[in-house]
Amino acid sequence: MTYVVTESCIRCKYTDCVDVCPVDCFREGPNFLVIDPDECIDCAVCVPECPVNAIYAEDDVPGDQQQFIKINADLASSWTSITKSKGALPDADEWKDVKSKLAELVK
Repeated sequence: MTYVVTESCIRCKYTDCVDVCPVDCFREGPNFLVIDPDECIDCAVCVPECPVNAIYAEDDVPGDQQQFIKINADLASSWTSITKSKGALPDADEWKDVKSKLAELVK
């Protein structure tokens, strides 16, 4: 099992989760983070660090977020590793409670 970043992260990209990851499994895109399923060791330390509750165990991903399992796996192969936290996107606070943001995802 791996952990999955879901829709809540889009256009926010808070990176609190990155600093606690012991294996550097996060990958960074323009406005979203993903977890590389081949690197994740299922430790769950990232879950409570996410201020928008975007990270789930693969088996617990909500039904309406299931497509993010594949999105994480696909994008992890082409996005670069992020190993240190940085500031969230400038308008992250405006987007953190917005639902249905998949169309905003920049690949």
